Amino acid sequence: MGIRSVRVIVECAREIGISHLTLYAFSSENWGRPRTEVTMLMGLLRKFLAQELPDLNKHGIRLNVIGETWHLPLYVRKVLDRTLAATEQNSSMTLTLALSYAGRNEIVRAARQLAADAAEGKIAPESITDEEFAGRLDTIGIPDPDLVIRTSGEVRISNFLLWQAAYAEFVFTDVLWPDFGKPEFLAALEEYSHRDRRFGLTGGKGNRSPGDP
Repeated sequence: MGIRSVRVIVECAREIGISHLTLYAFSSENWGRPRTEVTMLMGLLRKFLAQELPDLNKHGIRLNVIGETWHLPLYVRKVLDRTLAATEQNSSMTLTLALSYAGRNEIVRAARQLAADAAEGKIAPESITDEEFAGRLDTIGIPDPDLVIRTSGEVRISNFLLWQAAYAEFVFTDVLWPDFGKPEFLAALEEYSHRDRRFGLTGGKGNRSPGDP
């Protein structure tokens, strides 16, 4: 049922012109779940990647992934790599799966890269900017999220896109993800459309992104 919800939300997002959609599919912390559950989830992930490839290509959807995917089982990584390669030229929409992902871990890995570059003299510490740091994150090339939807009645970020969601709007819903469908998705977007995103500025700027005039 969770996979069904993925299909419904991806299709709806594509139909209404959303160019980027990111799904938190499996967190780094999820590895601590019972082995039987993890094995089942990995099997579902492999099945999803294999089954959805024709539809991804049919609708021009590029698959992207963030996280420490080298922790995934080899049988999953093989299917994942094939799907990534087969959809890399698609351009109508980008679907990003966060797999073995944790926001704090992502930030630490980016900091290590910058520290190594500074130690090698490739970059001066005082020249490090927000943009320089963001260029070391898994989401390089992906715009920061405008909206983060948290299902299942939980009112927390859960270590998801901690850097990128600095100015995102949040919508919380009690609906469990397997029951989250098109009506719930559209309702979240409708709520978002009424938000006044000021990005630290005064009011009256309307719903816009940081780079907009």
